[in-house]
Amino acid sequence: MNPEIESLYVGLVSHLRNRLESEAFLKRHRQREKDFTRQRCLPFVFVVLLLINMMKRSLQDELDEFYKALSQEKVASRQVSKSAFSQARQKLKASAFVELNEEQVKYFYEHFAPKRWHGFRLTAIDGTLLDVPDNEATRREFGVWGSRHDGKGSPKARVSQLFDVLNEVTINAQIAPKKCGERRLACRHLAFCGINDFVLLDRGYPAFWLFAAIRHRQAHFCARLDGTQWDVAQAFIQSGELEREIVLTPSAAALKTCKSYNLPTQALTLRLVRVELPSGEIEVLITSLLDTAAFPAALFQALYHQRWPVEEDYKRLQSRFEIENWSGTSVTAVYQDFHATIFTKNFAAILVQPAQPVVSHLHRSAKHAYKVNMTNLISKLKDTLLFLFWDHTISPLLHALWQQMIRTTEPIRPHRNSVRHKKVKRRRFPLNYKPTR
Repeated sequence: MNPEIESLYVGLVSHLRNRLESEAFLKRHRQREKDFTRQRCLPFVFVVLLLINMMKRSLQDELDEFYKALSQEKVASRQVSKSAFSQARQKLKASAFVELNEEQVKYFYEHFAPKRWHGFRLTAIDGTLLDVPDNEATRREFGVWGSRHDGKGSPKARVSQLFDVLNEVTINAQIAPKKCGERRLACRHLAFCGINDFVLLDRGYPAFWLFAAIRHRQAHFCARLDGTQWDVAQAFIQSGELEREIVLTPSAAALKTCKSYNLPTQALTLRLVRVELPSGEIEVLITSLLDTAAFPAALFQALYHQRWPVEEDYKRLQSRFEIENWSGTSVTAVYQDFHATIFTKNFAAILVQPAQPVVSHLHRSAKHAYKVNMTNLISKLKDTLLFLFWDHTISPLLHALWQQMIRTTEPIRPHRNSVRHKKVKRRRFPLNYKPTR
């Protein structure tokens, strides 16, 4: 690997390690002033490392393997009980992982050369629901979704992310009770948007006040309008026009919401673009990009399709990272696991950046383009993360990971359309039946 690129990654790991080991970081993210003050078998750094190491097996097994890895023993021995870990994690705020993620994302955009679209950082906002452990505390915190079968329902958390679709990096992630709507979470993400950002939105998001919030941040957007709910979309479809500039004025409800968020209430000059799908269905896109010469209508079908990686990222979170396979049952555990997983996922996405061009070059004569197998990389990061953030031999570990990435690839088969089944049985992760490996 190029020495300059290697030094960037060594710098990233060193920066995160220094932050993690600093006294100020510990003080910011412990629950009480007296927490993590005594020398114990589970110091602050160890608790953080355990949680970013993708704890999906039985808790005691994870703890035994953690100390086995650090001490380089052949057989795992009992150093810490699961009860001790459960008590230690209650002293740690989930904000520790939020800060670590913000630091690595900031480092990535400041020191690396991220991909852009026409000079914009191309992002998408999307959300989903996650099953959380079912107990009284989680039901109070997150709320319950009803069931047609027993009427009892189950607690679910609403999650959302601002996702860089070209670099597959989560810029900001939110987890909240179900009563917190997707648009409200989207508005929280906008604190991380600026003048060179472009936001893609699915048809559940469009609202005057959200458009106003994006433009207030001097960012741009493209969203899909639901033709059954927007009069301007219906009229545009019936007109047969390819594109049209419109002036969108706020309704009384939109004015009220704008004022509650201290947003400007002036009418917005926007642009509608017609997209005809191969199936014959007509989509209406609305965008703040008004320059038809720089951004012709022909660009927008492919542009809107660029939001698909955020959908794939949720699939990766749920199936590869097993994010719903929580390492604990408490509300604290849910927040910790969620933000720790986002950190680890982003670290993997940043780590793969220099390997992908090598893979593309090696397979340049193949029938299909090839990419790094992310599932394999995620598997290889298990325990390797511990050594990266604890050991002093960063470069050899990075080289070993990059070699694995270059050797383990998969073809990209474009234009594959599978039937999207809306009713898919969700995989469950019973807390009493954890896997052994």
